[in-house]
Amino acid sequence: MKTLLNLIWLVLSGFWMALGYAFAGVICCVLIITIPFGIASFRMANYALWPFGRTLVDKPTAGAGSVLGNLVWLVVAGWWLALGHLFTGFLQCVTIIGIPLGVANFKLIPVSLLPLGKEIVEA
Repeated sequence: MKTLLNLIWLVLSGFWMALGYAFAGVICCVLIITIPFGIASFRMANYALWPFGRTLVDKPTAGAGSVLGNLVWLVVAGWWLALGHLFTGFLQCVTIIGIPLGVANFKLIPVSLLPLGKEIVEA
């Protein structure tokens, strides 16, 4: 079931959301000081491509740097990625088949706003 949901997700929204994360990652990597944001963005692009069967947990070694970095990320890129998830989630919830995908989009909103200090693990 996870594979089927991931394939439908990839076609309907995962590819486009991953492109958004990858675009943000490239922009962050061009500026030298924001390379950690770029790495986090590429990690989230990977998660946005294939989210079912994996989950996000708090990284135990995350500290004050993650909090400060999340605030910068929120202002620079997080809000528009969260809007993309919100918009896509609403469109997917219009159909009955798309409701699980819309819920998955809504679950990605908090991590798109504050990605630093999170870790992707198998569910």
